[in-house]
Amino acid sequence: MAAYYQLIGRSTDATGVVTAHYQSTLLAQGAWNEHEQHMAPATGIICAELDRFMPRQDMRIGRISLDILGLIPAGVFSVSTKVIRPGKTIELIESEMKSQGKTCIVARTWRMMTQHSQSVKGLEDAHATGPEAAPIWEGIRQWPGGYIQSIEARSHERRAGKGIVWLRTQHDMVEDESTSDFVRLMGMVDTANGIVPRQDWPFRWGFPNLDLQIHMHRLPQGQWLGLETMQQYGEDGIGLSSSVLHDVHGPFGRSEQILTLRPIA
Repeated sequence: MAAYYQLIGRSTDATGVVTAHYQSTLLAQGAWNEHEQHMAPATGIICAELDRFMPRQDMRIGRISLDILGLIPAGVFSVSTKVIRPGKTIELIESEMKSQGKTCIVARTWRMMTQHSQSVKGLEDAHATGPEAAPIWEGIRQWPGGYIQSIEARSHERRAGKGIVWLRTQHDMVEDESTSDFVRLMGMVDTANGIVPRQDWPFRWGFPNLDLQIHMHRLPQGQWLGLETMQQYGEDGIGLSSSVLHDVHGPFGRSEQILTLRPIA
């Protein structure tokens, strides 16, 4: 079974910066341009590097903030990861994806101390109906690109601008490496921007996102990612896609994506 990426090699320099070199496959192909990577698996490969970077049993990732600095080219690229704010209870990690001599994504991640907080646990986001009884949603196939073709989508409740879509992929993030639930699900979050567009196909306006912000009050589990998404367009060319993130056990966090709205000639 093909994977989204192939590892070329990994090295650590004298300052502790870990750099991994990868080759993207057709499964990572983007939806806006055939020669770019989709931000969803690009997020996943950064999370795969975070997953293995200086792990600590007393900490976990609580927030990932990714800024997209330009088109993410398909082909060979690198991900460099380092600690920029060490600490006993919180630490800030920075990852940089570079391709063709340019930085295309900068991600900053807060890793946070874990504690037993069951006595004060409380959630406001409601459980969403799971994917088991939801019909397959073929509408996602209106989007081109290898990444979209690699995922299964199910939905029982969606319309233009709002809905819930469940996603699953059978493909590993890296060839010949096992994929954790965290990496598998993080590698689909960016899909939220394309599941409830406020337009009919073919689109008259493009709406690519410039960032992806992910906050998690717990780590996700399982194979299914539920995106309870709302998409909003402002009147001056800026929009927002907002999601409650679910796994089969319930909500585990939220994501936000800021959009640049541009007419399609």
